Amino acid sequence: MRKLLYVVGSPRQHDSRSGKVADVFLDTLRQHQPDLEVDVLDLWREPLPEFDGDKAAAKMTVITRGTLEGATATAWDAITKIIDRFTSADDYVFTVPMWNGGIPYRLKLYIDTLTQPGFLFSFNPTTGYSGLLTNKRAVAIYTSGVYSPGVPSNFGVDYHSSYFDWWLRSVGITDITEIRYQPTLRTADPEKSLADALEAAKQTAAQFAPALIS
Repeated sequence: MRKLLYVVGSPRQHDSRSGKVADVFLDTLRQHQPDLEVDVLDLWREPLPEFDGDKAAAKMTVITRGTLEGATATAWDAITKIIDRFTSADDYVFTVPMWNGGIPYRLKLYIDTLTQPGFLFSFNPTTGYSGLLTNKRAVAIYTSGVYSPGVPSNFGVDYHSSYFDWWLRSVGITDITEIRYQPTLRTADPEKSLADALEAAKQTAAQFAPALIS
């Protein structure tokens, strides 16, 4: 059976619209697969290590094939523990609200912690970077309250889904499904937009369900 990791990117808990969409997605999956294994990682409650000098030094030591000792070894152990939890999953659900055109800082810190050589990517001087995660799928739930695809640029510019999609693909996750709830003050019926997003979550979950059993 495949394992799913749900990464919570919004701090708003029960008031989060992206969380509501994710809940419908997961509830629908459980209807198809009652014993579904879901690991919930709330980025606003889980301790994440600051990517400080010791972490950066550890990364550079690994890149240059040096020996990890002392503080750098301890720092690297903390990073690999987080990576192992991530890579042990087969499927992912991410809630990704837009913050100032980009992604929330806790999600960015998580990405910076995960994206390490030999774990999520490799590098070749001739061919460049290659993602190391294979046969994995991701659902990205994008939400915003001002920006919406097609609005004039003075309502915002999308650096959050473009960046997040790039990151997923850069680490090898290419089977990606987007669900969006992005009404603006110009949206005539935002509740219908939410209903559409919830329905999209149900349909996406129904497509996921058959492949959860392996």
